[in-house]
Amino acid sequence: MTIWRGKDPLILASQSPARKMLLANAGISFEAVPADIDERAIQQKSGLLQPGEIAALLAQEKALFVSTKMPDRYVVGADQTLALGQRLFSKPGGRAQAAEQLRALAGNIHELHSAVSVARGGKILFSEVSIARMTMRQLSGEEIRTYLDAAGDAVTTSVGAYQLEGLGVHLFERIEGDHFTILGLPLLPLLAYLREQGLLGV
Repeated sequence: MTIWRGKDPLILASQSPARKMLLANAGISFEAVPADIDERAIQQKSGLLQPGEIAALLAQEKALFVSTKMPDRYVVGADQTLALGQRLFSKPGGRAQAAEQLRALAGNIHELHSAVSVARGGKILFSEVSIARMTMRQLSGEEIRTYLDAAGDAVTTSVGAYQLEGLGVHLFERIEGDHFTILGLPLLPLLAYLREQGLLGV
């Protein structure tokens, strides 16, 4: 049983397991269609420096890319940036870079800026950015090595080298913000928008 009331399933412009899980758990019928865009080139060309603005731009670009190919469908794009002060983080390229990121984040507060956009017919209809503040505890070199050994290659799939829904939970002492923002999809504002459009039964 689904609560989705759209004629066609929603389109998620992403292959992120976390984002797909959130939509599936919310009972929304959707199809995942990845957006083949060069995120770093788009970011550099924009000249934007604020993490929230960058996340919003990339979420919109992903939604628009897929929407132009499927103009009759509602398309959701999402993106997330991690900022430690003025420093922006990307997904680590390997274990050494993951360790470096963890050393930088340990004992500090960083922010996750998660953006979601909805497009249809090649136009952005809705956009929202949510923020979570993450306090990582102090970590010794041995703790970082133990974590990286246990987490394996998964550390290269997430910015900051952690997945809070997995072993990454051990790295934190305080979190301010909702679970959906941390996982990279501000779900509550998205659901509110879809509800306003008559696309949800609840």
